[in-house]
Amino acid sequence: MCDTCGCGDPEFVPVEVQRHLLGENDRIARHNREHFAAHGVVAINLMGSPGSGKTALLEATARAVGGGRRLAAMSGDLATDNDAERLRKAGIPSIGITTGSGCHLDARLVHDGLHKLDMKGADLLFLENVGNLVCPAIYDLGQAASVVALSVTEGEDKPLKYPVMFRKADLVVLTKVDLLPHLDVDVKKIEDALARTMPNPKMIRVSAKTGEGIDAWTRWLSALPRRPATSAPPHAHAHVHVPDLPQDRGHAHDHGSTHGHVHG
Repeated sequence: MCDTCGCGDPEFVPVEVQRHLLGENDRIARHNREHFAAHGVVAINLMGSPGSGKTALLEATARAVGGGRRLAAMSGDLATDNDAERLRKAGIPSIGITTGSGCHLDARLVHDGLHKLDMKGADLLFLENVGNLVCPAIYDLGQAASVVALSVTEGEDKPLKYPVMFRKADLVVLTKVDLLPHLDVDVKKIEDALARTMPNPKMIRVSAKTGEGIDAWTRWLSALPRRPATSAPPHAHAHVHVPDLPQDRGHAHDHGSTHGHVHG
């Protein structure tokens, strides 16, 4: 695991240093949030285990929305650009962010990615995090909402074993539900585990293969609050222009996500 958050050994990163790192991350996340708002883009932090179906979910999303919505994505991975390449083939402008030994995206990696990603006209930006149920939940990226992809093949107790991840989620997408007839998995137990960890439990069952639940997922996305794009930063061009980060050192603060919910 990475040294940044100290998840390999708590002695690697003393508490004071960790607080400083998270405080700096939150400062850059606020900066990212300003850019997303300026361009009318809703950013979604998509998290989940390796193989939970994050990329497949985005591919299915692109098929479902067609030309009605413009999506963009950043895909985090330790060593390859494979997921970003899949998304580009699906018609989603995407870049890969390779983290080396890092087990998560952070706000600075996302900020640096804004220099490379063409978001012109996009209204949804997916930040596909590194496959991990621990570290990604700790780092604010400037997102408006946090979504966890949980596959039925991962078992029923993941929300109880990794509560921080699910406690910070606005939505859980239960993926690969087409496999349920072949598995000894009780979805009610998953729902019970989410009820015990999520402040406002909300889950959508989907299958990227059959299309089940994708309509409910896209409706949830459509319900997320949006701001009209404001004036772009000076010297904006085809790619999103991102000026240098401000030099003030703001204090860390609580996660400022905008929570979107589907009613009924």
